[in-house]
Amino acid sequence: MDGVPLEWVRAALRDSPSAMSLLPWIDDDNIWAIDGGAGLQDPGKDPRFRKLVEAVRYQRRLLLSYNAVLVGLLLLFAIWHWGERIAMSQRRRAMAISAAKEDFEPKGTEQGEPEVVDGSSSSSSSTLEGTSTPPDAGKTVINDEREPLLPGQRKTSRRSEKRPTLFQHYVQAWLMYQPRPIPKINKTLPPNGVSLVVLAFLGLNVFYAFFRMPMSLQYLFVFADRCGLIFVSNLPLLYLFAAKNQPIKWLTGYSYEALNIFHRRVGELMCFAALLHFGGMLGVWYGMLRHIGFSLARFLFSRLSLLGLLAFVAYQLIYLTSLGSFRQRFYELFLALHVVLQSAALILLFFHYPTSQPYVLAASFIFLIDRLVFRLGLKTHTTRATLSILEDGETVSVSANWDIPPSSHFLHPTQQTIEFGWGPTDHVFLSIPSLSRTDFIQTHPFTIFSAAPSPSASSDTPTHAWLHLLIRAQSGFSLTLLKYARTNPITTIRLDGPYGSSHALETLRSTPNTVVVAGGSGIAVAFPLLWTLLAPASSSSDPESTALVAKRRRVHLLWVVHAREHLSWLPVERLKELKSWGLHVVITAPTMEAGRPDVKGYLRQWVAKTDNGSGSGVVVSGPDGMIRDVRNVCAGLVGEGRDVKVVVEKFGW
Repeated sequence: MDGVPLEWVRAALRDSPSAMSLLPWIDDDNIWAIDGGAGLQDPGKDPRFRKLVEAVRYQRRLLLSYNAVLVGLLLLFAIWHWGERIAMSQRRRAMAISAAKEDFEPKGTEQGEPEVVDGSSSSSSSTLEGTSTPPDAGKTVINDEREPLLPGQRKTSRRSEKRPTLFQHYVQAWLMYQPRPIPKINKTLPPNGVSLVVLAFLGLNVFYAFFRMPMSLQYLFVFADRCGLIFVSNLPLLYLFAAKNQPIKWLTGYSYEALNIFHRRVGELMCFAALLHFGGMLGVWYGMLRHIGFSLARFLFSRLSLLGLLAFVAYQLIYLTSLGSFRQRFYELFLALHVVLQSAALILLFFHYPTSQPYVLAASFIFLIDRLVFRLGLKTHTTRATLSILEDGETVSVSANWDIPPSSHFLHPTQQTIEFGWGPTDHVFLSIPSLSRTDFIQTHPFTIFSAAPSPSASSDTPTHAWLHLLIRAQSGFSLTLLKYARTNPITTIRLDGPYGSSHALETLRSTPNTVVVAGGSGIAVAFPLLWTLLAPASSSSDPESTALVAKRRRVHLLWVVHAREHLSWLPVERLKELKSWGLHVVITAPTMEAGRPDVKGYLRQWVAKTDNGSGSGVVVSGPDGMIRDVRNVCAGLVGEGRDVKVVVEKFGW
C-alpha cells in the first residue's frame, strides 16, 4: 500500500461519501510536503486511479440491486404462502363435501371404543398416567418435552393426484429435522430448512461483498467501503423483522416472533460487516494516511470518524446484550438497552456519512410507525383486571373482561386492538403501571390463555371478551407481579396487541387428524386452539357442513406437566367441555415424579393409526427439547412417506 500515489488517495476519498471524515486532513500542503515539492500529475489521467474511483462508484450502483433482490425474494415467499392458503381452503371444502357425502362416523378410540392406557380405559377422556409408556409400547420411543409444533397438511388421497416420490419425502424430512444443540455452548439450532434459508441469505451478502472486488491491498479502502454499504443496506430489513406490526405477516403468513431468528441473524451479519468496515478503515490509515502525518488519535477523533466509531460501539453493545445468556438473566435491562442504544445508533449513523441517510430514514420510519402509531396508539387498551395466585403458589392468573365495541368504532377503524378480540395462539404485551415506576414503560409478552371471543346465539359478531393470562413467577417482572398479587387482587393493566398468526389453526382445519402437544405452560397455546377447533359453531354461513367436518376430525391432546399442581391451570370444567366435543386427552404423570414421557410413542401411534393418506397436523408448544423431539418424530414419519405438517408455537425471546 505504500506504493499507492497519495493523489489517488485524496481523489478517491473525496469521491467516496463514506470516507468524508478523512478529507479535512488530506490537503495539498501535506501532499506537497511528502512529495518534496515535485509536480503532481492529474490523477484522472492515471488508469490505476480511474479503476479505484470506478470501483467506488460501481459498488454504489451494485448495492442498489441488493434491495431489489430482497423484494423479489419476499414476493416469491408471498406467492408460496398464498398458494398454500388457497390449497388449504380447497382442502377444507373437500373435507366438508366428503363429510356430507359419507356422513363419516369416527371409529376406533375417538368416540366409540375406549383406549386402554396402563390398564385403565378412557373414552374421549383425560388420563393421568403413572408411567412413561405410551399405549402402544411396541412403537418407537422418544424422550423430550420442549417445543411446540404446528400441524401438517396434505392433499386428500385421490388416484388422479400426483403423490410425492420417496426422494421428495426424504428431502421434506431433512428440511423438517432439527439437529441437537451445539455441545459445550448448548446453542439451540433451528430446523435444517430454516438453516438453509439463513445460509442462502448469508451467501447472498458474501456474493455482494466480493463480486468484482480485486484481491489487492490497494483496494482495501474499496472493500471497507463496500462492507459499510452492506451494513446500511440491511438496516431497514433488521428493523422490519423486529417490528411487531409490519407487512411481512400479511404477505408470508409469518408473524414477527417467527421472524425473530432472521432478525437476529441479520443483526449478527451487520455487526460483522461493521467490524470489517472499521478494521478496513484502520488499515487505510496505517497503510496510507499515517505517512502524511495522521496520528491515530487525529484519525479516530475527527467528527465523522468519531460518529461512525460510536455507532459501531452501540451496535456491538446491542449484539452482546442480545445474547441468550444476558437476555434471560436481565430481560428488563435488555429491553431498555435495546431501545436506547438503537435509537442513538440511528442518529449517529445519519450524521456519519450521506450514503447511509436514506437507509437510516427508512429504518427510523419503520421503528416509529411500529412503536408510536401502533404499539402506543392503535393497539393499546387499558382495563381493570383481577389478579389471583393459583394452587402451586408460583403462578399468577390475570383476568379481565369487557364489552366489545361496535365495528364502526371511530378510534380504531382497523380493529387491530385487543379490545375487538383476538385469535387462538395470539399473545399480548402486558404492562402494569402500578407495580413500579420502571414497570410503567415496560411491556412483557404472554400468550392469551382464554378462548377467542365468539359470536353469541343472538349476534353474528362477538359482543363480550373474557381475557385470561397465565404467568409463572421466575424473576424480574413475573416475580414482582407474584408479590404484588398477594396484596392487590384488582389492578389496572395496559395491553398491547394482539399479535400472532393464524397459521396453526388454518393448518389444523385443513387436516382430518390433528395432534396438539403441550409442555407445561404450553397449554396456554393449546387450549384456545382446541376450543376454536372443536366448539360448535353458533353462527356460521354453513353450520351443517361445519358440524360434519368437526364430527369427522380426530383431535388429540398430549399435555406433559412438570408438577401435579400445574393441572389446576386448566379448569376441569373446560377440559370436560372439550372432551364432550370429541377431544381425546392424555395427561402424563408429572415429570418430576415419573420422568419424561414417551412423546414419540404417542405421536407415532396417533398418526400411524389414523393416517390413511388424508394427512395429519401437529402443533406443539413447550420447552425447546420437547419441540425438537416432536419435530424430529414428525420428520421421521414424513421420511416414511406419511403426510405430516408441523407448526411450532413458541416465542423467540
